[in-house]
Amino acid sequence: MMLPRRSCYTGRGPLQHVARTPLTLQPRIRASRTGAPRLWTVPCRYNSLQAGEDKTGHISAGPNEGILFFNNVFPIQIRKIMGLPMPRILDRLVSPTGSGTDPNIVIERAKTKRNLPIQSTEILPRMREGGAFVKFTHDGSTSTSEIEKILQQYMRDEPIKPWWSPWKQMRAKAVKGRPWVEDMMRLPATRLRCEFVAGEPGAPVTDAVELSQEQLFQFFRPYGKLGDIVMQDSDSKVLPKFAYLDYSSLGKAIMAKNCMHGYLVSEAEGGGKKGTVLRLKYEQKIKPKYVRDWIFGHPRIIIPIVAALIAGTVAIVFDPIRTWFVKAHITRTLHIEDNAWYKWIKGYATDIIRGRKHNDDDSYDAIWDDRKGNIEQIQTWLMETADTFIIVQGPRGSGKKELVVDQALQDKKLKLVIDCKPIQEARGDSPTISAAAASVGYKPVFSWMNSISGMIDMAAQGATGVKTGFSETQETQLNKIWNTTTTALKQIALDHRHKDDKDANLADDDWLEAHPERRPVVVIDNFLHKSQEGGIVYDKLAEWAARLTTTNVAHVIFLTNDVAFSKSLSKALPDRVFRQISLSDCSPEVAKKFVITHLDADVEDDPPPKDGSEKKLPSQHRDDLGELDSCIDLLGGRLTDLEFLARRIKTGETPNKAVNEIIDQSASEILKMYIFGVEDEGGKRHWNAEQAWLLIKQLATKESLRYNELLLDDIFKTGGEPVLRALEQAELISIISGPNGRPSTIKAGKPVYHAAFKRLTQDKVLHSHLDMSILTNLTKIENATIDKCENELLLLSKLKNQPAQTAGRVQYLLAKLMASQVKVEAYEKEIKGLKKVMGEEY
Repeated sequence: MMLPRRSCYTGRGPLQHVARTPLTLQPRIRASRTGAPRLWTVPCRYNSLQAGEDKTGHISAGPNEGILFFNNVFPIQIRKIMGLPMPRILDRLVSPTGSGTDPNIVIERAKTKRNLPIQSTEILPRMREGGAFVKFTHDGSTSTSEIEKILQQYMRDEPIKPWWSPWKQMRAKAVKGRPWVEDMMRLPATRLRCEFVAGEPGAPVTDAVELSQEQLFQFFRPYGKLGDIVMQDSDSKVLPKFAYLDYSSLGKAIMAKNCMHGYLVSEAEGGGKKGTVLRLKYEQKIKPKYVRDWIFGHPRIIIPIVAALIAGTVAIVFDPIRTWFVKAHITRTLHIEDNAWYKWIKGYATDIIRGRKHNDDDSYDAIWDDRKGNIEQIQTWLMETADTFIIVQGPRGSGKKELVVDQALQDKKLKLVIDCKPIQEARGDSPTISAAAASVGYKPVFSWMNSISGMIDMAAQGATGVKTGFSETQETQLNKIWNTTTTALKQIALDHRHKDDKDANLADDDWLEAHPERRPVVVIDNFLHKSQEGGIVYDKLAEWAARLTTTNVAHVIFLTNDVAFSKSLSKALPDRVFRQISLSDCSPEVAKKFVITHLDADVEDDPPPKDGSEKKLPSQHRDDLGELDSCIDLLGGRLTDLEFLARRIKTGETPNKAVNEIIDQSASEILKMYIFGVEDEGGKRHWNAEQAWLLIKQLATKESLRYNELLLDDIFKTGGEPVLRALEQAELISIISGPNGRPSTIKAGKPVYHAAFKRLTQDKVLHSHLDMSILTNLTKIENATIDKCENELLLLSKLKNQPAQTAGRVQYLLAKLMASQVKVEAYEKEIKGLKKVMGEEY
């Protein structure tokens, strides 16, 4: 008889497909590569036996045939990589021959030692379930149950334990039902769903008998310990009826499913007249999520705990990292441009490529010589122990930062410069936090998390009714940044401490107090920049600076152009007297020297002329520098304006022309910023064009104005002082305090503004236009006064008999009405003349 081409199970993991010729029913013995005998069973199934005989999903057994199921033949975990290419080394490791779990070998040994009267004919591997079906024949003299007992006794006496499961031995059971072998993507589970189906094909589902728990226990307990048997609800409409069988382990559930699937429960066993078939399949058990349910059921407890855990994790993990970055920012560890070798190479390369050039900063020598006393004063204060602030106040452009950072702290390596301008100008919480963190090198910073955590907090509060603590305010995050910076500053200061010092036994705070020269210096620049906008940035900076000075962690220097700085800083240090330096504009002599030095800076290091003549500096061969005296009188001694003048002269302009250009440019800026730009700001500014123009017009004729006299003007009668403070903050004017610190004098915000004011008042059309606005405003004020007087007179006229006591009031109102009327007529007359000028001039 010729059999079709089939594939044979080789005993080495996955099936190997070979072409076979007519096969016999006798086993053959082959020598393995190691020399040990390897048993093969024939005949074998065609193609993959994972799908049963001829891919029908079933295995049939004829007369004198039976089926055994062996477990632990393969590792069950191999199902996770089914369908993927397996390396040969893995194929050998899980091979039943190599692990000793080859069913053929087990049966042949049982035949030899226990006279097992069977002959294996086919092996159907179930790799997904880690086992194999073994089809065998026998002579009929021994029942299948006896064969099962002999094999099980042999496996108990000589247990077989594969290397991947040394605690579980290989077991074998006789298949009682009609096994269903499928190759679908279904994974084994410890729970089996046992459905009760009618014994006859085509019979109604209701003919099946639902077995009781006792009956199911009797059938399925031999395959392993059952954890529970869950019957279907009595009122359930689901058909066919079913029950759940929960086994204690996965291997026992696999054994029960493969041995009992398709088992026909006879009438004698309680299966009814037509019998009941047990249909089994794996059911993925949904494990109860007790922990998850408890967590989601108690958000008021869990959310604060999670918030605390997150905060603790951040403190443990991120705070040391952030402290290190702040220290690196202060000590400039990560700044390659501060490296000595880098500076030497850069300087050497610059000299070769461009030649040695005089440094423009040398032109400031004249300024620093003039302010040498201020520089030495700051250096002296830094050597003393005094828990107070050092304040350097001066108008914008007076060189405060250059004086402190570049001169007084030139030899001080440990310094931290914080610029308040980008922090204050940031719009929104996240940009403000990012700017503050960048100023001190605070990394990593998750400013974007502030918005997300705020939304989470709001949602959680709506659900639970309590605050979770996830969100942090801008104030809280700023405090974190400053506190981390304090830690870094203190560590830097204490890094200079050694065990061999004479005062090594002092506490940290005492040592810092005894060594003021070891403390870092914190420079807070642009303090109170745009202070009229409010905010908490300045308050938090002042409080933090107070902590630094009172705990002797660092020296703090404030650089500000606001004359009212003491009001803000006194809140942080109410019982301290500040150390203050006020910078003013340079004197005319120093200003002239600065400009000349700046002009000569580019040619001082040039080689002498080739013709042998003497090298001349620009200050020596230019004949227009005699104009500098008059130009500096107009320009003043503001450093930024002097440097601008020097740069324009360098380009070839004469001093007079350069100054005129600067004055014209300043006049244009004044018009844009203080006159015409008021309406463009949408009412955000605290003054109007008429108030600014009145100041410009009066300061053009006088160098200074009386503060209180100006407040008597009708334009400044309402809200005059806030307007003047706002204009001072905007730098149109500067207010000088007199005796007892009260404001007494008003001057132009910059020296060049005085000349610019004059230039503006010389424009007839502009003068007429703005004067007419002032007069129109004054006319409105007087007309309002007249309306009030008329309304009151009308009210008095309605009194009966006109009491004599009202005569004085009537006379007063009439006189006031007459005075306002005279003013209105005068204003209208002036307006008429101004309109004529505006109609004739361009």
